[in-house]
Amino acid sequence: MNGGALLQGALSGLAAGGVYAVFAVTLTLMSRLVRVVNFAQAATGMFAAFISVWFASKLGIPVWLATIAGVIVGALLSALIGWIAATWLAEADLSTRSAMTVAPFLLLMSLSYIMFGNKPQPFAPIFDGAAFSVAGVVVSWVTVVTVSLAILVALAAAIVLRRTTIGTKLRALSDRPTTAELIGIASKSLSIGVWAVTGAVSAVTVLIIAPTQSNDAVSLSMLIIPAAAAALLGGFKRLDLAVVGGLLLGLVGGMVAQVSELTLVRSFVPLVFIVVLLLWSQRKAVWDAAR
Repeated sequence: MNGGALLQGALSGLAAGGVYAVFAVTLTLMSRLVRVVNFAQAATGMFAAFISVWFASKLGIPVWLATIAGVIVGALLSALIGWIAATWLAEADLSTRSAMTVAPFLLLMSLSYIMFGNKPQPFAPIFDGAAFSVAGVVVSWVTVVTVSLAILVALAAAIVLRRTTIGTKLRALSDRPTTAELIGIASKSLSIGVWAVTGAVSAVTVLIIAPTQSNDAVSLSMLIIPAAAAALLGGFKRLDLAVVGGLLLGLVGGMVAQVSELTLVRSFVPLVFIVVLLLWSQRKAVWDAAR
């Protein structure tokens, strides 16, 4: 295996890594701000993107307008799930609130089969073609956009949380939800707003990446697994490590795909990543028990 093939695999994997990173950032924000690991994050983006394709192909709506409509649908779907969580599970712990999101995950996948079938959808590319080349290896616009989107979302979230009034309220809601309500912070509206924003970001991400990869409902919804692995690198708390984790997974996955003997295990890379991180996080307890 030569270095050029590995470089090509790594750069091609960056497109997927950018997607993992974006979803990892949204998962981290949800965990930090509204105490939820949203297993329906990717499924929400998938369903919203499918709706966008349906608007364009069946109703004849221009692609740009259908894209905007799909993003709005993603925000509304996610906000609806958030409203349910904020209304009936406001006092529940993180595990219970996270488990609740399995239901919309399964529901959205089932609805996608009923409404759109089980075949890949005819997505129109939003970004197409080559952006530049590195050592003779072409880097696509999709790769540039997804990586940039991950970094921009993480930076924007960090700026909002640290330098705006809304960010201060969100941090107060995250750290002391009961106290935040007592001092008049509209916790329900803020939490639903977080759900809506992450839903819109998920829809945008799927609309960008779907034309270049397997875009059936299962493949797109299961992006939540590598995204969760990436978010785990930062403990579902650090946005920067969520981005690093996503890009790292993409790079490793791309390089593994270039090694014929390892091609079959490419899908297991996120699971191995999760196991390693979990074992590493428990190293102190294991070492203490071994003494």
